[in-house]
Amino acid sequence: MKCNQCQNEMVKDCNINVEFDTLGITIRKKGKGLFNKVSAKPKAAVCSNCGYVAFYIDEYKEFSE
Repeated sequence: MKCNQCQNEMVKDCNINVEFDTLGITIRKKGKGLFNKVSAKPKAAVCSNCGYVAFYIDEYKEFSE
């Protein structure tokens, strides 16, 4: 993954911690139907050159309609 700011290679698979919340961040999408929900835990990539941070999920294909 390349940095959008300086084009340096980013460090992937960094954890995201939210203070005072042990559950962290979850991205959800409600689909059609009663039990058709999609969710994913985001990860972070950090540029070691300029400090830029990008969030991403591995399960992005499950969010397509």
